[in-house]
Amino acid sequence: MSALANRPSSGAMGGIAGSSTDGSIDNNVLSQYKVLTLTFNQDCTSLAMGTRKTYALFTISQDNKIDEIYDCAYDDVCIIERLFSSSLTALVSNQAPRKLKVCHFKKGTEICSYSFANTILAVKLNRLRLIVCLEESIYIHNMRDMKVLHTIRDVPSNREGLCALSSNSDNSYLAYPGSSITGEIQVFDTLSLKPGIMISAHESPLAAMAFDMSGTKLATASNKGTVIRVHSAVDGTRLFEFRRGVRRVATIYSLAFSPDSVFLAASSNTETIHIFRLANPKEKAPEEATWMGYFGRKLSDVAHYLPKQTSEVLTQDRSFAFVHLQSPGMKTTISMNVLNKTLKLFVAGYDGVVCVYEVNTIDGGECKQISQYLLFSMSPNSTNQQAITTNEARNSTGKYKFYISIYIRISINLDGPTKIYSANVIANDNTSVPLSSTPPPTSPTSGKNHVHQSSNISIDEQNFPRLPSPPQGVYD
Repeated sequence: MSALANRPSSGAMGGIAGSSTDGSIDNNVLSQYKVLTLTFNQDCTSLAMGTRKTYALFTISQDNKIDEIYDCAYDDVCIIERLFSSSLTALVSNQAPRKLKVCHFKKGTEICSYSFANTILAVKLNRLRLIVCLEESIYIHNMRDMKVLHTIRDVPSNREGLCALSSNSDNSYLAYPGSSITGEIQVFDTLSLKPGIMISAHESPLAAMAFDMSGTKLATASNKGTVIRVHSAVDGTRLFEFRRGVRRVATIYSLAFSPDSVFLAASSNTETIHIFRLANPKEKAPEEATWMGYFGRKLSDVAHYLPKQTSEVLTQDRSFAFVHLQSPGMKTTISMNVLNKTLKLFVAGYDGVVCVYEVNTIDGGECKQISQYLLFSMSPNSTNQQAITTNEARNSTGKYKFYISIYIRISINLDGPTKIYSANVIANDNTSVPLSSTPPPTSPTSGKNHVHQSSNISIDEQNFPRLPSPPQGVYD
């Protein structure tokens, strides 16, 4: 079985469900809406989604709106990465898991393609380098001409394809697991093509990692998910240590820094997304004059006299702000950006729902949800694109609603009424809502690449000319 097949299910059926007249799931209809991959670009100005039958690109504007700019019929896209806000995308399909395609999506043309000996597990981009991660090797390509510059061989078994690439051109560091048994990280300089430092980040194997925008800070989490650490990518110094939880082991899905590297967000399979503040002790606000504040200071004073594991628990910082999700367990990917002078947290779920939260950078606390979007309703042929604002889709009582986009958009509240938004029909929860398995009518543009006129492309064809495919057998 390939390494790809060993990966955990990407959201499974998540928030896409429906019932037929006999109460069974129409798998044939629903399978095409299964999300296989969700990725934000390097500066959180774009989101890419791959499903069973298509992949799509979305832009994120300064007014928090998410708009689809491209939709293409392409089966089983499991990896898709976009280079900032350019036209260049890199994608891999489960139909050909050893083949990488680099495309100019505005023109609908393929720039080049490469075939590898084993399954491609991850692809990372910055303005200078393209990284292809296999289970036991990593290929470094020059972004200008797509030629292979260097191959890192004999990488410790990395079945999840875990790696991170700095988006900063001056500090173009690559990080990947240095061990499959412990949480060691190997940092590699993709400019000089020389290995850098080895960081002993965790005792358990790694589960997630992410660079900040400067490329000098590296956040990591182990497969226990209780502690988040931030190290210097230059010298390996441990800069910060945060505790997500004490008793509960969690699977960390995603880590994301704010653009100024002051905040770090972590999403997991629990109901909470934690946001930590990267502040030195002298920068921290004074403790409140309360009994808990006094107790906390005394614990910190005596922590140095206690066993190491106990002292670490007492001295690790807790989250500064948080988000309570209405769908705990749903796989998510997150990103942060400053829009209209306010820090926003974007949470993209593998149910096809994106939530936008406002982070209070002064007082912290629970983040305010300001908007919510259904990615499946945003198609070029749809006339009812819309944002669902503040808890219309996932209500504040924690009762989760599911979506499907076939002919109409449906929302099912498990303990309440069911609404069919586009048809203005209201039904009780014991009402059967049949879903036809007949495919929707085919439009004249069905099956063709589609680019919206609103697409804002900053890269031109001179920057990335069409390149011939490499000779057959070179990377087989």
